Amino acid sequence: MSLFVKKPLAGLLAEAQDSSGHTLKKTLGAGGLIALGIGAIIGAGLFSITGGAAANQAGPAITISFVVAALGCLFAGLCYAEFASMIPVAGSAYTYSYATMGEFIAWIIGWDLVLEYAVGAATVSISWSRYLVKFLEGFDVHLPVWMATGPFDGGMINVPAVFIVVLMSLLLIKGTQESAFVNSIIVALKVAVVLVFIFLGWKYINNDNYNPYIPTNTGTFGEYGFSGIIRAAAIVFFAYIGFDAVSTAAQEAKNPKRDMPWGILGSLAICTVLYILFAHVMTGVTSYTSFKGQDGIAPVAVAIEHMGKADAAGVIHPDYPWLNRAIIVAILAGYSSVILVMLMGQSRVFYSMSRDGLLPKVFSDVHPKFRTPSKSNFLFMLFVSLFAAFVPARVVGEMTSIGTLFAFILVCIGVMVLRKNEPDAPRAFKTPWVPLVPVLGIATCLFMMVFLPLDTWIRLIVWMMIGFDVYIWYGMKNSHLSSGDTQSTGRSNRIIGWTGLSLVVLLAIVAFIHHGVMDVENPDTGLFYFALVFAAIHAVLYGNRLRRK
Repeated sequence: MSLFVKKPLAGLLAEAQDSSGHTLKKTLGAGGLIALGIGAIIGAGLFSITGGAAANQAGPAITISFVVAALGCLFAGLCYAEFASMIPVAGSAYTYSYATMGEFIAWIIGWDLVLEYAVGAATVSISWSRYLVKFLEGFDVHLPVWMATGPFDGGMINVPAVFIVVLMSLLLIKGTQESAFVNSIIVALKVAVVLVFIFLGWKYINNDNYNPYIPTNTGTFGEYGFSGIIRAAAIVFFAYIGFDAVSTAAQEAKNPKRDMPWGILGSLAICTVLYILFAHVMTGVTSYTSFKGQDGIAPVAVAIEHMGKADAAGVIHPDYPWLNRAIIVAILAGYSSVILVMLMGQSRVFYSMSRDGLLPKVFSDVHPKFRTPSKSNFLFMLFVSLFAAFVPARVVGEMTSIGTLFAFILVCIGVMVLRKNEPDAPRAFKTPWVPLVPVLGIATCLFMMVFLPLDTWIRLIVWMMIGFDVYIWYGMKNSHLSSGDTQSTGRSNRIIGWTGLSLVVLLAIVAFIHHGVMDVENPDTGLFYFALVFAAIHAVLYGNRLRRK
């Protein structure tokens, strides 16, 4: 079998045009796709990340940071738009990689997307639970700790997190059109709250709070000045994660060649404008130093408390105290739509991988009435619910980010490869200035990945090695495109063996570096020894693979 067999464009286009009852129902127009993108992008990150990044890194120039982060997303978004318009098939970066770089790379990115979508949905659901508890406390309703937090955080099971995952999963099983309708309502609600904050807060802006607009660097890299703006851009970049989920719905778009670029780039543009205006108001109504030490929705609460008139003693009385509760409602709505879109994205990626034979058929079974991958939705409902119920969000939050950035890099590479290998293929949308735009996208995403913690890299490598195991035991044997090719088996074994051993070495190196730089009073010995044992076991497995012919 050949590891780098590519899925022909003609076959992908034929799959997209299949109208049989075994394919996904086409229900989404440009407006629905834009709403889908906004639903995935705008979450509580806007309300919590902005204040901290302004206070500690960029000051009022946080608005510039949002522009820089948006440019990084734009580079990847332009590449996504070209692929989505010419390969309108469910699967996002997995499908694009299969058509450009071959099955082995496609498997890697498909497995990696689990980090972005399934693990991300679990993480967001845990945060949704926290905000629900805060919202109910405003009505003097107090959920017991044991049923609102997982065992690692002092409770027993996170029931609210399980509830929202089950609810969104059942909605997805019912149908994409119904899911898109609910998502559109949620998007309208949270965008309305953001606009109300901007509109009401604008008249309370004090221009003195913008002076200096770019605070002088403290002498430490990343604390104000130019380096602070860039560091803040790396932080707020993750508030943009989600626009790529639009591409997973390509096979359910009515006119994907026209509407997919609108959905991807339109949602990114709208969110960028809202982010910049929101940050401008936040840092205008009060000094950026007011946000120090705040988390959750507290930065927004601080801004709202300064939207009022001062009395004779200089104490400000807020004119809109109800706005804080409205912000929590927007956060709950925002998280709900993020979970909805992430669960949808994950099921569509595995739907495509299953149709290619790389995963069991259950993931591509389509419900005869709803024409959704209902069994896949149900399985992910169970998996994500268990994750949300018992695993702390802090362990996997950054894994979502590193998985997303890795996906962005492969899509940018894929555009350049396809331009060389298929220069005459029809493209309804073309990424401008190739290879400059893809190269800038790769550089930006690599820059972001480098600044992520080392323990996140350890978990990424371990996850990818688990993916290798699944591919070796199932995907290689059942692939529809490469399973009949026996001439290149020896070469494939060598590639997998050497690649696996390279990951073993990389895992060991990162584990030792991470162990060495950890605080000696609080060493993460558990992760260190787990990584070493995991690496040793897989060194034997991959070594045996090299000896096979």
